[in-house]
Amino acid sequence: MQKSFPELGLVSEDCKEMSWIQSILYFAGFQNGQSLEVLLNRTLTVNSYKAKSDYVRQPIPEAALEGIWPRLFDKEAQSSVIILNPYGGRMSEISESATPFPHRAGVIGKIQYLVYWSEEGTAATKKHVRRRTSVRQASVWGTKYFKNNFKRLVFVKTVFDPTNFFRNEQSIPPLSF
Repeated sequence: MQKSFPELGLVSEDCKEMSWIQSILYFAGFQNGQSLEVLLNRTLTVNSYKAKSDYVRQPIPEAALEGIWPRLFDKEAQSSVIILNPYGGRMSEISESATPFPHRAGVIGKIQYLVYWSEEGTAATKKHVRRRTSVRQASVWGTKYFKNNFKRLVFVKTVFDPTNFFRNEQSIPPLSF
């Protein structure tokens, strides 16, 4: 970082190296080093947040980044975070149909915006998780995220979890729903 972006003044103490699953715990507000077992607790009270992701196919212009910084440092605004995930390399060589995640060749990264708020979301989340989402309803977002893999994933879900036991807000439902 010092070689490529010296203007950031980044030092090693500012960085936290972690696996992807550890980053899930980190952004959910769990303490550093907490066991992954907390993810098995389906009745947790967690901070509410909204996330928006976009796949980057061309470098983000400097002017666009300059427009983002004031929003991040505005003390009056809600707490927000931007996550930049680099893609490319070996990931670009893997076929879109080889794994459920299709965003590969031509994608240089992902930019994700998170906005947190403090209201407790547990009751709403529990209600939402119990709601039955049809394949037709899920296909609205499912085909955007999984592209042509969505139908295949619905088939797998139908065969291996026909009662939708393993579900959350963004689960792919089985055909019976």
